Amino acid sequence: MKELSHSRPPDDLTQRRLCLAADVEQYSRLDTRTQSVVQSELVRMLDEAAALAGLDRATWTRQPQGDLEFAVLPELTPEDAVLGPFVHHLAVRLGDRNARPGIQRIRLRLAVDTGVVSDAALGHAGPAPVAVARYLNAPQLRAVLATLTSAHLAVIVSDRLYQDVVRSRRRELDPAQYVRVHVKVKEFGGYGWIRVPGHAPDDVRSAMTQAQAPLPDAGVQSCAPVSQYVHQGAAVGRDVVGGLTVGLPSSSPQADSGRAW
Repeated sequence: MKELSHSRPPDDLTQRRLCLAADVEQYSRLDTRTQSVVQSELVRMLDEAAALAGLDRATWTRQPQGDLEFAVLPELTPEDAVLGPFVHHLAVRLGDRNARPGIQRIRLRLAVDTGVVSDAALGHAGPAPVAVARYLNAPQLRAVLATLTSAHLAVIVSDRLYQDVVRSRRRELDPAQYVRVHVKVKEFGGYGWIRVPGHAPDDVRSAMTQAQAPLPDAGVQSCAPVSQYVHQGAAVGRDVVGGLTVGLPSSSPQADSGRAW
């Protein structure tokens, strides 16, 4: 009887992998020297958090992009170790570093998903790398980190990881600590779950609510004085919302309306 072959598939076939991306908040506002320091510190903290979680970063396929690192983790990486101990140790490392006086704080957005990945000429292709990029730029995740100024890390995981891993409660994962959001970025749409270590879910919800509060209606008349003057019978100047106005006065001019204000 002919023995069945159990050889590994060719390298060009897509495989299901865990993907993550970490991005530094407001990196572009830093000067060149500080950016270099922040990059080195970010790599160090990612390395330390992985080692403490029992993960070998040397086996990760990493794609650095300045303020951002995208990584594809090897097959059989325990997903609960990434969502649990790795995230925990990364948050602790960030907090310890940011507590040092006179130092530039590093605050991170972290996105994690699992799915089909394929090697490509410029890095990786497939649904999972695209999804991670969209989750990382979710408006809700940005809003949470911007509003919760004491937070060092904001994490978003895909609905797939939440259902398959977080709800299993392995590695002390607590589903109640995550807040569900609907992410719509470019052509991507899907649910994700946000967690901010050190902050309660109600803090996350409140932060998103604050970020979604409507701005004052520019069409509502303000009591602030109008910055205009009258020239040859026409009102010229800037109105209360910054627009240039040229036209006839809407009301009868006062006695001294002929002089510039």
